[in-house]
Amino acid sequence: MSNRSKEDASLTNAILQLTRSKKPQTVQQLVSLAQEETSLPESKIIEHITQLQSQGKIRLKQLPAPPTQKLSIYLRSSRVSWYWTTLILAAATTIAVFTIPENTSPIAYIRYILGTLFVLWLPGYSFIKTLFPTDPPFKTSSKNLDTLERLALSIGMSLALVPIISLLLNYTPWGVRLTPITLSLLALTTIFATAGVIREHKSQLEERTES
Repeated sequence: MSNRSKEDASLTNAILQLTRSKKPQTVQQLVSLAQEETSLPESKIIEHITQLQSQGKIRLKQLPAPPTQKLSIYLRSSRVSWYWTTLILAAATTIAVFTIPENTSPIAYIRYILGTLFVLWLPGYSFIKTLFPTDPPFKTSSKNLDTLERLALSIGMSLALVPIISLLLNYTPWGVRLTPITLSLLALTTIFATAGVIREHKSQLEERTES
């Protein structure tokens, strides 16, 4: 038997013995007792307790809150599909702008479609996600209305942000040209989206802590 298997078996036996001898009423009490007994990390103890609970070997009143999830793990979850979709669309638009000429019909329509999303949707959407990472700005009783609110606000913010970027570029050496505008919107969208996913992750952790 490997050292890992021996450690797992030892921890399982310790948890079962503590359950019989100390008779904890909640999972948190059992976790505290197991930590005093074994000095192992809380996450490992919780994992074994959860497994024993699912097997019916122990029965306690409540399960603990899951361990704190790192941002790197959160970024691989399905909850942040919006983040990767935003970055992919922004990157694809930038590539299309610089590689697809305007007069190459019908492939140029790809550039037009992506360009429309890039200008009218992505900057405002990423900005709204930064301001309101989880909850919509206005409480409604319908998820569909929440989605429509985000859609309307995203378009409105994009229409506000793009002229501001153009105005700022007008006072730089690069001027209001295709390349600086495209790169500026790419940078703006990436920054806002990244800030939004970080705030979303932080909000999720706060909700778990409060619960």
